[in-house]
Amino acid sequence: MDYEQLVASHKSRACVISVEKYPDDSYGNICVVAANQAHITDAENVFRRKFEPNSPYYHSLPQDKNFEDFMYRSACLGEPLHTYVHLEKMGLWVNMFLLPLDSDVENIGYCLYVYDISPYANTEQQASLAADTATSALAISIKLGDANKDNYRQIFEEIMEDIRDISGADHCGILLSKPDGSGYDNFCKSTVAGSTIHPEDIYYSPEFSDIADSFVSMINDSSCAIIKDDNDRKWLDNIDPKCVSLFERFGIDSIILFPLKHKKDKLGYLWVLNFVKENVVKIKEVLELSTTFIASEISNYLLMNRLEYLCNADLLTECKNRNAMNTVIDAITEGTVKLPELYAVVFADLNGLKRINDEQGHNVGDQYLRNASSILRNIFDGYDVYRAGGDEFMIIITGLAEDELKDKFAQVNEMIDTGVHFAFGYHYGQNGEDIRTSMRFADENMYLDKNEYYKNHKDKKYR
Repeated sequence: MDYEQLVASHKSRACVISVEKYPDDSYGNICVVAANQAHITDAENVFRRKFEPNSPYYHSLPQDKNFEDFMYRSACLGEPLHTYVHLEKMGLWVNMFLLPLDSDVENIGYCLYVYDISPYANTEQQASLAADTATSALAISIKLGDANKDNYRQIFEEIMEDIRDISGADHCGILLSKPDGSGYDNFCKSTVAGSTIHPEDIYYSPEFSDIADSFVSMINDSSCAIIKDDNDRKWLDNIDPKCVSLFERFGIDSIILFPLKHKKDKLGYLWVLNFVKENVVKIKEVLELSTTFIASEISNYLLMNRLEYLCNADLLTECKNRNAMNTVIDAITEGTVKLPELYAVVFADLNGLKRINDEQGHNVGDQYLRNASSILRNIFDGYDVYRAGGDEFMIIITGLAEDELKDKFAQVNEMIDTGVHFAFGYHYGQNGEDIRTSMRFADENMYLDKNEYYKNHKDKKYR
């Protein structure tokens, strides 16, 4: 076959690729046998080397493990393939077609590679993928559009189940980066009944961080990582042998791993475990499209959570702020939040802080306030602590008897820094008493405790 004539007949960038096939169904050298002028011109501009026929493919095309698998499938297994992918490192979208060609050379397969590139995503090209692929991705996109703050987790759990069904996989899950960058948390997941994979064993294992640490090197500059057979496991073993042994230990035989990115933010990963390997191309294409929508929606979710946190959090003490306190009081008053018949309102005010602010400066005073509020939150773990203003805090208590409550007050002041001390006031609301009445009595009792403290510690009283 005249490969030069074949590629010259194409207006798009085109080249003929040869793939060396080994008896164990792995592949060896992959070369560009011939190319048309459109391919040659681009390749020489990008790779800064003169194009030579029969040279390694990565001299004129981006080196990518998933692309190698596509070329092998087309040239050696005779599969015609089409996909539309984003080359993140180059900032390009590629619409690619691979068509198998006849070969008269033993253990060498050939395919025609025709492609167009653009710096921008083309929705028409994304929709031009196989009908079932586009339909699956569209269904996920529509479901995401129904997500709101009340059903977010439920929607994402359903999407994980959909992706797991499409993949014929044992497990599918999303791992989100922790805010402090210390690792990943499982955001949502779906596991088939009777699976040999036990997600809790993976996610709560001390070695899980070792698996997650290998994700960057697994994906490298590709759009995803796919581990589906012994050849892929050998490749991974060269990168991270510990990761391979951990996969074996957890019963993970195959993996598709996609990064979740929105603009410049790296949000985490979506992974599919033990999928139907014969459907790897379709699974990859569905996820190639879907992860774009998923990452965008997660980014919005995280942004809304962050905004809600900023609206309701006191950044100095990490307690909830007065706005959050007023919101919950209004909800209790209006009846949308119900309290048990017996509850207590607690007010706490930090004695001694004014002296520290005046004598040592507000930076030192802020540190005392942070330490004191941290102790308050730890002792009253399970309850929301609100910074009502300045050095005053409020807590709504349920399920604690009066003697237990007083014990907690004592614990707080035993642990607090020398030089400061909490004055506490509380009131148990009963018989449907309005919470604002309970707050007024608790505040009055707090000032009684404060006055008693200064009466017994006259040296601590300051102006």
